[in-house]
Amino acid sequence: MEFKINSKVLEKLLSRIIPAVPTRTPMPILENFLLEINNGLLTVCATDLEIALKSSINVTADENIKIVIPAKLFFDIVRSLDDTIINFKINNNFKIKMVVDNGVYNIGYSYPNDFPEIPVVNKEKEISINGSLLKKSIDQTSFAMSKEDMRPAMTGLLVEFTPDTLNFVSTDGHRLVRYSHKNIKSENGEQYIIPERAISVLSKLLGESDVKIYLSKTHVAFITGDIEIITRLIGEKYPAYNSVIPLENENMLKISTKELLATVRRMILFSTTNSKQVKLSLSTNLLNVSAEDIDHGSNAEENITCEYIGEPMNIGFNTLYLSDVISHVNSDKAIFKLHSPTKACILEPDKLEENEELMLLLMPVRLNS
Repeated sequence: MEFKINSKVLEKLLSRIIPAVPTRTPMPILENFLLEINNGLLTVCATDLEIALKSSINVTADENIKIVIPAKLFFDIVRSLDDTIINFKINNNFKIKMVVDNGVYNIGYSYPNDFPEIPVVNKEKEISINGSLLKKSIDQTSFAMSKEDMRPAMTGLLVEFTPDTLNFVSTDGHRLVRYSHKNIKSENGEQYIIPERAISVLSKLLGESDVKIYLSKTHVAFITGDIEIITRLIGEKYPAYNSVIPLENENMLKISTKELLATVRRMILFSTTNSKQVKLSLSTNLLNVSAEDIDHGSNAEENITCEYIGEPMNIGFNTLYLSDVISHVNSDKAIFKLHSPTKACILEPDKLEENEELMLLLMPVRLNS
C-alpha cells in the first residue's frame, strides 16, 4: 500500500504524540508509535501505560493497515527533512519505504499484537472549557502537587465539581492551592484526581481552542483540536482539604507582590541550607524580612512599606515555599491573612478576573530562638 503526506504536517503531528513514548521501559513495545490507516484516516498513537496520546489526519490510501514503528527513529527522520512530500510504501517484507525527491529511507515495522489497548473513555459525560482557561488553572495550581508517594492522592491535581464552582486543588502538606471558576457548576459533587505526568503533558498541548473533557470512574480524556490525551485517574480519596483552611485570620497584610517576591528570592541566598527559613516581622506600615545562615556566618534583612492591620507579629516560612506561592499571585498587590505564628497563612491576590477565585495557603515554620 502507499500514501503521501507533507513532512512538516507529519512532524507537527508526531511532535504532539512523542511525549507519551517512554524513554526507559521494561516493555520495548512501548517505544513504538502505533500507526493505523482506516478508510483514509491516519491515526498515530503512543502510550506509557499511564497516559496515551493520539492524533489523526486524512491521507489518500487504498488499503487499511495497522502497524507499530520505532517512535524515536521515525520522528527523528521526519523532522530532519526539509519541507517536502513523503511517499510511504508499505510492503509485506516488514519494511516501510519513505521516498522523497532526493532520498529513500527504509524502517522496519511489526504488527501490533503486543501493543497495549488504548483506553476508550465513554463520551456520555462531556464538559467543555476554554483551553487558555484550563491552562491557567493548571499553571496556577500544579506547582503544589506532592512529590511523595506515601499519599498517592496528593501527587495529582484534584478537579472538583460542586453546585457552585469548579475547583482545581493541589497540596503537598506545606502548601495548598485552590483555584475556582464560579461560572462552571455541576449539580452533583464529584472529584477526579489527575496524575502529575498527565497534567504536565496536557499543559504543553493546550492553546486557545476549547477543550472537551470526558470523564469516567477510571479515566479522563481531553480532546483539543486534532489531539486526544487519555489518562488513568488516581483511584484514591483526596484529603478533606477544606478542614485545614483557617476561618479566623483577623490580621491582614497588603503588600506589593513584585517587591516582596524579589526580597524573598534574595533571602534564599542567606537562609540556612537545611531549614531555608525566612522571618517576617509585621508592624503597622512596615514589613521587615530577614534571614540568617549560621553555618556560613551570613545574614540579610530588608524593610518593605506595606499596609498591615493587626497585632505586631513575627512569623517564619520556608523561603522556597514562600517564593512559590507569591509567584502565583498574579496581581500587583498580595493580601496575607494571618492568625498567629503557628497557624496557616492565607494568600490572595487583591484583584481577580470575574467569576474566578484564588486561595493559596502556606504553613509557617517555627522560628529559631
